[in-house]
Amino acid sequence: MSAVEIPSEQWAQVVEKTGGPPVFKKIPVPKPGPDEVLINIKYSGVCHTDLHAMKGDWPLATKMPFVGGHEGAGVVVARGELVKDVEIGDYAGIKWLNGSCLNCTFCQQSDESLCPSPLLSGYTVDGSFQQYAIGKAAHVARIPKDCSLEAIAPILCAGLTVYKALKESGARPGQQVAIVGAGGGLGSLAIQYAQAMGLHVIAVDGGEEKGEMCRSLGATDYIDFLQSKNLVQDVKKATADGFGPHAVLLLAVSEKPFQQASEYVRSRGTIVCVGLPAGAYLKAPVFDTVIRMISIKGSYVGNRQDTVEAIDFFRRGLVKAPYKVVGLSKLQEVFELMEEGKIAGRYVVDTSY
Repeated sequence: MSAVEIPSEQWAQVVEKTGGPPVFKKIPVPKPGPDEVLINIKYSGVCHTDLHAMKGDWPLATKMPFVGGHEGAGVVVARGELVKDVEIGDYAGIKWLNGSCLNCTFCQQSDESLCPSPLLSGYTVDGSFQQYAIGKAAHVARIPKDCSLEAIAPILCAGLTVYKALKESGARPGQQVAIVGAGGGLGSLAIQYAQAMGLHVIAVDGGEEKGEMCRSLGATDYIDFLQSKNLVQDVKKATADGFGPHAVLLLAVSEKPFQQASEYVRSRGTIVCVGLPAGAYLKAPVFDTVIRMISIKGSYVGNRQDTVEAIDFFRRGLVKAPYKVVGLSKLQEVFELMEEGKIAGRYVVDTSY
């Protein structure tokens, strides 16, 4: 394909100080290195991680200033001289893991998210809240041409993350999984991936709007923690034999659900921690954990093969991210809604306005 005309400047949302707000301004368009591609970002999902990055409340330093975002979907417009397997004009995505060394023991065993020297989009390197973004060619998501770029954007982090977590849970078709934080961006996708994988979903969240959405996406049961008088008992009652779900996915952004899960998960069940509430700690009684053989584990983000699989579920129409589109210029308003807990599903920003 012939060369694409690339401007020298672009619009971006730049965090210039810890705590924000982001500044909508023009910045230079970056040039890809030898092993990198330049993607004209058309749409980017907005993740809770982006809010944490701006606020600086994780024990991991960001670059400063920085451009956030790590769910960017667009078109490849330039590539480095070492890149042979990505073509100009291909659809591609910027993920949370922008790059890794590909040489350490973790990378060699397909655990590249555990690489000790990762490049993190929208955190340690500039991300997708800009019109043109850089990604390591080995790590960018390959997006089929028959996929909608705005619709697939949330799959690049939210979808990939929950798909990986469900795989890590070990839950098998026909079993039950409780998804805590089911009405958010991750949860709305987790319900669909779980259903597509043959699992029965107990959705846990707050408010009737989120309940309606969870049921419409395929949740068998919905438990409203704002109305429940005994959440532990309500989750157990939602299982066929009353023993609790086989797995629990903790997608919540507050600490309390991480303290409760061991009380209702089934014996020999698995608790998978995904959400990252700032400063939070896990809590589970040692005696109960041992005699009931409960497994508690973390799940981070998927590897490159997990990405291919997660995208294929989307391409086949088995998962659809509920989302609303606003202009990139409205990013701060999205963050405000996020802080107020008023987002059902996912927001996607259009970089053209």
